[in-house]
Amino acid sequence: MIGLALRLGNFIAAILVVFLLNTPWGIAEDKPSSQVPIDQGSLSGLEELFQNAQRSVVKLYGAGGMRGLESYQSGVVIGDGSTILTSWSTVLDVDKVRVVTYDGRRLDAEMIGVDPECELALLRVENSKLPGFVLEAKAQVRPGQRVFSITNLFGIAAGNEACSYQKGVVMAVSDLQSKYTGLRSVYRGKVIVVDVMTNNPGAAGGALVDLGGRLVGVIGKELRDEQSGIWLNYSIPAEVAAASVERILAGKTRSAGASLALAKNPHRALDLGMVLIPNVIPKTPAYIDRVRKDSLAARAGIEANDLVLLVNDQRVDSQRSFEQILQTIERGDSFQLLVQRGTELLRVQIRP
Repeated sequence: MIGLALRLGNFIAAILVVFLLNTPWGIAEDKPSSQVPIDQGSLSGLEELFQNAQRSVVKLYGAGGMRGLESYQSGVVIGDGSTILTSWSTVLDVDKVRVVTYDGRRLDAEMIGVDPECELALLRVENSKLPGFVLEAKAQVRPGQRVFSITNLFGIAAGNEACSYQKGVVMAVSDLQSKYTGLRSVYRGKVIVVDVMTNNPGAAGGALVDLGGRLVGVIGKELRDEQSGIWLNYSIPAEVAAASVERILAGKTRSAGASLALAKNPHRALDLGMVLIPNVIPKTPAYIDRVRKDSLAARAGIEANDLVLLVNDQRVDSQRSFEQILQTIERGDSFQLLVQRGTELLRVQIRP
């Protein structure tokens, strides 16, 4: 009930922000001097900014709907319009990710690659005819600066409806792990902490823009501080995202299917003590149905309902790919798993 109340509170806050944006007294009055000038007393100035920026924000639909996982999120178009930058999640574990554009068109996108450390992914879409954000490493923000999020939170926009706009202020620019010690996240780098209620289903992968319409961050995943119980609203800074995109395009990140030699005596999920859910579709997710007592998996801390996402930084998009990767690891060798447990991502070391 507490979780539901928090979500409802976030939703009500989002509605209030949308209302504020449509009133003259809800317009931000300050801006950094380096931004494109906007008439602060004119609502049409903000409307023009939103109309331009929303053309580069898309709604993404893919895998999900099982065990409480959402099947939708947001993405930002960058560059020439053929590339979509988004948050890496199980939504993308499909052959084709459905992309819905600002004008209601439905396109298919394929995975280019993922950067597990930054929890970002790149998709390729052909002939989108969409304008792309310029992803600038120098597009930085400062505490107190006005920003806006543009996302498909709660999946409200399913067609040509506008995405949700929320205004807020940059609260801090800080290292995620050093300052927020109660958070369990794979990403450990710099984040932009905002007072915008972005920690809602569907918002991940959306755009954080400044008053000049520049992309300054990519909305992060849902993240809760275990010590305080507070949900953190944060974005991956543009400079971090730009470096991540370069690594993915350069092939410096690996995914399932990478060409590796088969082991002579490989691991198997059953031998490790992991019983997966029934494999009934071509890309059945690698969900753990149960863990045998006193097995290697049990001693490592694997639990029922965990979803395997990575094996030694190789992406797992199905049970088949999970077993294929295990076949490349000698039974006497240890390896690392990245699993999703609820809304948390955990690294687990399997030691024979």
